[in-house]
Amino acid sequence: MSTMNIWADKNTFAASAAADVTSFEYALTRTQGVLKAEKDRHQLLLDLTSQIASNLELRHLLRAASTIIRRIVQCDAVAVHLPDKESSSLRLFAFDSNERTSMDEGDDEGHQGNGGEEIYEVFRSRKPIFSRESTGCVLPLISRDRVWGVLVLDRPNERAFFQQEIDFVKQIANQVAIAIENAVAYAEIKDLKEQLSREKLYLEDEIRSEQGFEEIIGRSAAIRAVLRKIETVAPTDSTVLIYGETGTGKELVARAIHARSSRHSNAFVKLNCAAIPTGLLESELFGHEKGAFTGAIMQRIGRFELANRGTAFLDEIGEISLELQPKLLRVLQEKEFERLGSTRTIKTDARLIAATNRDLAACVQEQTFRADLFYRLNIFPIHVPPLREHPEDIPLLVRHFVQHFARRMSRAIDTIPSETMETLVRHSWPGNIRELQNVIEHSVILSPGPVLRVPLADPHANRVPLADLHSNSVPNQEGTGRKTLKEAEREHILATLKETKWIVSGAAARLGMNRSTLQFRMRKLGIVRPYRLL
Repeated sequence: MSTMNIWADKNTFAASAAADVTSFEYALTRTQGVLKAEKDRHQLLLDLTSQIASNLELRHLLRAASTIIRRIVQCDAVAVHLPDKESSSLRLFAFDSNERTSMDEGDDEGHQGNGGEEIYEVFRSRKPIFSRESTGCVLPLISRDRVWGVLVLDRPNERAFFQQEIDFVKQIANQVAIAIENAVAYAEIKDLKEQLSREKLYLEDEIRSEQGFEEIIGRSAAIRAVLRKIETVAPTDSTVLIYGETGTGKELVARAIHARSSRHSNAFVKLNCAAIPTGLLESELFGHEKGAFTGAIMQRIGRFELANRGTAFLDEIGEISLELQPKLLRVLQEKEFERLGSTRTIKTDARLIAATNRDLAACVQEQTFRADLFYRLNIFPIHVPPLREHPEDIPLLVRHFVQHFARRMSRAIDTIPSETMETLVRHSWPGNIRELQNVIEHSVILSPGPVLRVPLADPHANRVPLADLHSNSVPNQEGTGRKTLKEAEREHILATLKETKWIVSGAAARLGMNRSTLQFRMRKLGIVRPYRLL
């Protein structure tokens, strides 16, 4: 072999070896790059999982996830569309791009992904769509076989999605879907806890207040007719109007309807419309947002929102002002309202039971009550008769009240004189059952022994005798002279106000009249609350 051939073989071998080394270095570099890119993707995926796992507030979660996804996939924009609770459409809940980040929930002026039609198509078909240029993709967010929303990714035209990246994007979509499912479950649990908390506070307040008696006592034909109407209307969701004189037990009828309805496991929320100032009644009914008016330092939930899937009982509904009546009519017809200071419409599934001691038909004629609201309330009227129309129930009521107050005061009263019972039955009871209840409570206090003592006609008693309630004048406390009904009324109202520590609504309830009526009588009789100088 010649020297030239040997040198040629050596050069060929050296060139081949150098080429092999270069090829190996290139392959190694490429492999290292792929491994590094894969490692970076997994690290970013772990960051995404960590972020969304530690954030259960849906809006904040989607904002954080959109920002991380845009960095992972290196796209121009990321958008998340979720179904709207109050409609069948999809709304843009999160959007992140080079120009704009962290868009507010429901702001639809921004990004629409690869087109509204593709978003809806992906949501319906549950299959992803990639554009022809592979510069954008729309993926369904599926977890536990449910589509929670749609994820939209956009890239510049010169940068396409490769298959490896597409597989990675699908993993991201799965993680986001699980996070949305957890956030929705958390929100539902949170709402339920808040609802239970509100109902607990309301029920605790109800327990602390005077509840009266849960059962309707009576065997007369008039009471049996009321009970039949309760049994008839209770299983329905129809609005009920209960009317009758003050103190006849209209609230007990409302509670009986609720207890026998399919809503009995949910809240029974009551509101006395006469006990709330007109300016605050709208807030009590519909709630308000923080800052809605002077003094609104926090958000307040209204009675209709609290009574969702339950029953709302509005007592003295005839006291609602004409300005507020259209909003109440809207709740009855459309089942929706807005809180004060908010434009967001809230749906409610509250059944309304109303009560009044006024003649609403006459109020319609006097144009103090809307005719359309009256017709909407008067779907199923129930008249609760005054006590004087069913006196045969008085002995049952007397025994019931005696047992109740004797047990509460740790007394042992087992005898009611026949003369006492006859007098109680003959009395007309203008304050109805509430007046009878108050008389029996007073009598139990005066009865130290086993016999009930009722101040029937004792001129020296501190209480006005039953026999003299309707006379033109009553004896004074000393029994030495007579005083006019005006003087007796003034003293009686003053005594009641002192007993209730000058709480007008409480005194009105004890006296069996509306709060506004008591305030009018106080002005007419010159009754002014005394103030102490510090």
